[in-house]
Amino acid sequence: MVAAAVILPPGRADLPEQLHGVRDSKLLTARQRTDWAMSIHAIAVAIGVGVAEVDEIDRLGIVPATREAMRRATAALHPAAEALILDALALPEVKLPQVSLVRADRLCLSVAAASIIAKVTRDRLMTELDRDYPGYAFARHKGYGTPQHRAALDRCGPSPIHRHTFAPIRTLISTSSGI
Repeated sequence: MVAAAVILPPGRADLPEQLHGVRDSKLLTARQRTDWAMSIHAIAVAIGVGVAEVDEIDRLGIVPATREAMRRATAALHPAAEALILDALALPEVKLPQVSLVRADRLCLSVAAASIIAKVTRDRLMTELDRDYPGYAFARHKGYGTPQHRAALDRCGPSPIHRHTFAPIRTLISTSSGI
């Protein structure tokens, strides 16, 4: 799980024009995300990235692990944030004013920028993991549940980076162990 936080420069009238194509990362191609990530890095006052590892996700659950990645991303901001606009979740342990909006990545430029940074970072991590676990084609499907990924799981079984609490993996493990 990768989360990002982005502080854009306040009071810049040209910001919407400079980042005109920045939107929810799911609405962009991989190439567009990479290009916009470079622009975001050039313009942002601060960018923070937080990661929750597989063992944390399995131990804590996906929502608490997501919150932890978000908290880490926020803590990595230098200068620090004065307030937070969050996508769907709140961070009650972070003592900053905050607003949580459903689909904030479609409503707020800084959240859209953060979604792009998080997705580009995650895709790079998956490409690096592809070298360690070449039988899974992580560089191609980035860990999403594509038919190619499911076929690799059937062929190779789960790797150490697969979430064992994720239902398809849990089913695969219990089937292969005869449970």
